[in-house]
Amino acid sequence: MPGTNLTREEAQERARLLTVDAYEIDLDLSGAQEGGTYRSVTTVRFDSAEAGAETFIDLVAPAVHDVVLNGKDLDIAAVFRDSRIALKHLKAGANELKVVADCSYTNTGEGLHRFVDPVDEQAYLYTQFEVPDARRVFASFEQPDLKATFRFTVKAPSGWTVISNSPTPEPVDDVWSFEPTPRISTYITALIAGPYHAVHSSYEKDGQSVPLGIYCRPSLAEYLDAEEIFAVTRQGFDWFQEKFDYAYPFAKYDQLFVPEFNAGAMENAGAVTIRDQYVFRSKVTDAAYETRAETILHELAHMWFGDLVTMEWWNDLWLNESFATYTSIACQADAEGSKWPHSWTTFANSMKTWAYRQDQLPSTHPIMADIRDLDDVLVNFDGITYAKGASVLKQLVAYVGKDAFFKGVQAYFKAHAYGNTRLSDLLGALEETSGRDLKTWSKAWLETAGINILRPEIETDENGHVTSFTVLQEAPALPAGAKGEPTLRPHRIAIGCYDLDAAGKLVRTDRIELDVDGERTDVPFPAGTARPAVVLLNDDDLSYAKVRLDEESLRVVTAHLGDFAESLPRALSWASAWDMTRDGELATRDYLALVLSGIGKESDIGVVQSLHRQVKLALDLYSAPEWREAGLNQWTEATLAHLRAAEPASDHQLAWARAFAATARSPLHLDVLQSLLDGTQEIEGLAVDTELRWAFVQRLASTGLLDEEEIAAEYERDRTAAGERHAASARAAQPSEEAKAEAWASVVESDKLPNSLQESVIDGFVQTDQRELLAPYTEKYFTAVKDVWDSRSHEMAQQVAVGLYPALQVSQETLDATDAWLESAQPSAALRRLMSESRAGVERALKAQAADAAAATA
Repeated sequence: MPGTNLTREEAQERARLLTVDAYEIDLDLSGAQEGGTYRSVTTVRFDSAEAGAETFIDLVAPAVHDVVLNGKDLDIAAVFRDSRIALKHLKAGANELKVVADCSYTNTGEGLHRFVDPVDEQAYLYTQFEVPDARRVFASFEQPDLKATFRFTVKAPSGWTVISNSPTPEPVDDVWSFEPTPRISTYITALIAGPYHAVHSSYEKDGQSVPLGIYCRPSLAEYLDAEEIFAVTRQGFDWFQEKFDYAYPFAKYDQLFVPEFNAGAMENAGAVTIRDQYVFRSKVTDAAYETRAETILHELAHMWFGDLVTMEWWNDLWLNESFATYTSIACQADAEGSKWPHSWTTFANSMKTWAYRQDQLPSTHPIMADIRDLDDVLVNFDGITYAKGASVLKQLVAYVGKDAFFKGVQAYFKAHAYGNTRLSDLLGALEETSGRDLKTWSKAWLETAGINILRPEIETDENGHVTSFTVLQEAPALPAGAKGEPTLRPHRIAIGCYDLDAAGKLVRTDRIELDVDGERTDVPFPAGTARPAVVLLNDDDLSYAKVRLDEESLRVVTAHLGDFAESLPRALSWASAWDMTRDGELATRDYLALVLSGIGKESDIGVVQSLHRQVKLALDLYSAPEWREAGLNQWTEATLAHLRAAEPASDHQLAWARAFAATARSPLHLDVLQSLLDGTQEIEGLAVDTELRWAFVQRLASTGLLDEEEIAAEYERDRTAAGERHAASARAAQPSEEAKAEAWASVVESDKLPNSLQESVIDGFVQTDQRELLAPYTEKYFTAVKDVWDSRSHEMAQQVAVGLYPALQVSQETLDATDAWLESAQPSAALRRLMSESRAGVERALKAQAADAAAATA
């Protein structure tokens, strides 16, 4: 619908004209158990700067019954079109608009999502409004800088609970009347309704008392570790309030674990929604708890940065997300009593690799992206916005100093509370507190795209003493199709000097921190100093740059990567090796050998699990096809050996069990998997619980060893929403033409599946061992994808466009087919971007496969 795509210019004009005061929203959800539509009544009061002016309000609704502007009924057919209601002849000053409509429940995770739990057959509702989906529930001026107060009144089925941004009232005749919110943006308003299970507590400190709530479906209540979640939350309250010097700005803080959520979580003011896969039904590793804690802290940080102070327009989305990411990880690293003081290791190992990958795609863009309209922002929740942005904020903190950074943030919150800002407002506050001129820094880091590479150049004399030490900086050409020019940037980095100690551990013997700028930066190194065994640029991971080792350091690290005494330099070295593999500078077979030589010494479970994923990806996509099966067999043997050798009941044992399940292939391997599933074989300490059973089932189904009847029997053991998803994935994974055709039809030829089931079917459909079986779907994909994009909501269409792209068909033919489609289909900018990103993955895989083949003959 043309009117759904709000442009920046339209938003600026509407913001110039209007000041919005208050919304009163009355929703009748009493029929939610049956679904369909619900009545939505919106009254909004706003001021116009001009008499006789014209504007519009946003609404996505199947039926509009009344539009009353300043007491006058408007002709609905004349004013409502393409999700917009035209408002003409405004009065100067105060105006009042009332809109009565029927709105639809969704099953896409957008707007007001409705889910029926197969366990109790009860409906559960929640809203998801970012970016532009409040308009699916009530008439709204849908842009972040038109803040207002919101008063919700909701009629719900008897026995339900309704939660919103304001404290939950006592219902009267099943009507829940909430107090008005503070001034907030439309996209962070929220309603969650259903027979949810609740646990309540509070945050108490120095006379401050904030009610805390945690909610989930009753079918998950037995698994809800509420006290652990409350503990992380309180830790965040302590740390953020001290660092921000600003009390929590809302009346209460609820966290709601909701079903079929598209993202990790959403920062609705005082009512955070979180994907309920974070209520762990089975044993998970500590890395999963760390990730969940980071998500909890990320959303809590948003209560200040994003909710209290909000971006004016979506080009500063990165600042919202990067700030929340940076501060959540800093909290984990620094907060008293934190269980995850190594969180910067996790950041280097996961977030940074995501950023480096994104920054090498043809869609790479400056951190402060040029967001022309809503279509632009919808595909901009990417590795630049989150991970590169957070990396650059970490660099900014190193550049201005941590104390100056947080003093600037404190001034920023005080100056702009409940308002909207631009990046310049934050940088101005930081310039005041740090004394640094950040305009040049901002231009280099935030307004340019692409990555830098740092290399050490070290010369020694005949005695092995360092005679010169220089850091070389490169700015590689941007990927084909990317906008902008390569840029050398100022980097604040640490250089770590490492030597082997008597116990064979690589320990840091010296650390040099300095500013790197330009192509060459000399490093002050005392004359006569012996050359360290390893020189690690960007030690402590202060800056954002790809780092290469000099020849001597690479030799030592290759032999001793697992011997670093600390987790962060290990993670940085692992990340560098992975980056070299993706770039075709390190053959996949050599990367596999490196991982196999060092992973047994890796204590950080998050790093171990990342290495599992990366090795499997490298073997599936980056290995020479003629060697791939040999490499996969080598890896599978290693996963089984590590599984059997791991400490019983340890995180490492569970991680190796999952890695083995992901790759088991020979009759012997699959027999082990089958016997673990049916209980005829046991490994001491390994609990084959619900989620691990499904991992085994998925692999056995994909290899043809479990049929529909056996998958159905497994679902009978786990008749839950999660079980339904796993069963759908296992069915789609079966290696038969019939299973593939059925899966394809359910996703591409029909739009009836809810978001989570569609995602599960896609995941099962795409199996790396089934390239030949999937090959005919390349042509079908290019025939169907534009129609899918044009006819479905953004979330549902993106799942199909990205998930079903023929990424496994690594060939020039796939590149040519993509190019021909891009030329003939003339897709929207958003779909073109996603397609170009997928194409780049095939192009990279082709290059890496060639490098791996060359290594075999070298």
